[in-house]
Amino acid sequence: MPGRMRAKLAKEKDAKQQAPKPQAEKPQAEQPQETTPEFIASVAAVLVIGLFIITFCMQAFEIPTSSMVKTLLIGDHLFVDRVRLAPETRWADKFIPYRDPVRGDIIVFVSPSEPGLFVVKRVIGVPGDRIHLRNGVVYLNGKAQAEPYAIHSRGDYNPYRDNFPAVPPTPEDELAPLWQLHEQDYIQGEDIVVPPHSYFGMGDNRDVSYDSRYWGFIPRENVIGRPMFIYWSFKTPEDQYTKTTLAERVAFFLHIVTHFFTDTRWSRMLQVVH
Repeated sequence: MPGRMRAKLAKEKDAKQQAPKPQAEKPQAEQPQETTPEFIASVAAVLVIGLFIITFCMQAFEIPTSSMVKTLLIGDHLFVDRVRLAPETRWADKFIPYRDPVRGDIIVFVSPSEPGLFVVKRVIGVPGDRIHLRNGVVYLNGKAQAEPYAIHSRGDYNPYRDNFPAVPPTPEDELAPLWQLHEQDYIQGEDIVVPPHSYFGMGDNRDVSYDSRYWGFIPRENVIGRPMFIYWSFKTPEDQYTKTTLAERVAFFLHIVTHFFTDTRWSRMLQVVH
């Protein structure tokens, strides 16, 4: 037994000596740090992509007035889809679902009476439609329209506004000069007829909306897009859009900073606009 035990121990010792020794782990190579030119290139790429999206695909827009209450409130910040209602292009029309505005669409467009001013209204009539109002009710092609989105916030009576276009305007109605000159050209019987490549738009808050009744039709080329959803909403005074001086803007910015959590309308965040 002692001899066998010595032989066994000798074999185990030889096996241990012959076993390969574990290699020491190689230190991990340090990750190369981003160089200044690479950082600048990354930032530039992000800016270019962002600029492309803002210019051609999506645009931020703020509601400045109460003409679309209660659908849209003053201080609602929207993202506007600039693609769907854009003019068709031959190379992209196969995979982008282009279309023209339809009745009921809310659209953002350049004002026909004030170039450079972006306006949001609802499309009431498309080319060929016949429209008139009786006591504030919209008649489209001879039929009274049920419009659950429309409100009459003042509840008063204005002859031209509520019985358009049967009642002639007065100076107090403040029509745009060109529309006052050409409005009669589009009236047939008791209706106004929407011409080709144009739309008739009105605000949902009918009593305070300055719309196609006052400045005419919306040219197709003026259409920017349609609102997608509200990304932020902040309680904003009705006259804030008239305050354009640097001091007034800084004052409102400080108001936003100090009242961000209390005056943000959290329940309107990410609401789809329709």
